[in-house]
Amino acid sequence: MTKILTEHEAKKLLAKYGVPVTEERIAGSADEAYDIAMELGMPVAMKISSPEIPHKSDVGGVVLNVKEDEVKTTYAEIIARIKKAVPGASIEGILVQQMAPPGHEIIVGLKKDAQFGHALMFGLGGIFVEVYKDVTFRVVPIDNSDALSMIAEIKGYPILKGIRGRMPADIDAIARVLVSVSDMAEKENIIELDINPLIVSESGAVAVDARAMVE
Repeated sequence: MTKILTEHEAKKLLAKYGVPVTEERIAGSADEAYDIAMELGMPVAMKISSPEIPHKSDVGGVVLNVKEDEVKTTYAEIIARIKKAVPGASIEGILVQQMAPPGHEIIVGLKKDAQFGHALMFGLGGIFVEVYKDVTFRVVPIDNSDALSMIAEIKGYPILKGIRGRMPADIDAIARVLVSVSDMAEKENIIELDINPLIVSESGAVAVDARAMVE
């Protein structure tokens, strides 16, 4: 039997294996969302939390950079949009999370193949993965050396190194995430996992969004 994890559940799984994730909590009301936002610090991101809505942005379920005076109305607006776009969907509440610091958008994926087992995928996120398909793969398990090799293989590697004055990415932090995802592959019976994006700065990485399917 398969189960689709919500973003919050997927991130809890990642955190269990040492992958840094955004600080966040699920709010069941506008007032609770406001209280959480005040604790996390403004601005915040607000996202619908539902196992039946894996692609939240497609149905208006994500709002970024929400300010203090916008939290309660944003809560109501997201709920209203989802009820109209996905009638009858099970809604756990609204995920209120800290905004990630600026950095490079990375995508890390994991998929179980019946013949080869788990394949780990790495690439630059955003337009780079959508248009250029600039990704690389390895069959797990991998070690740190394998992870560094994966990172260096993509065409966009010079971007991560800080070409033309751009902020360099913390390559070692990316490698640690890849090894952690490799470690969790078999232990958690994962069928599919996507971290998109993993935001990587000069001094670390944090999973901003994630989805997973487990057996």
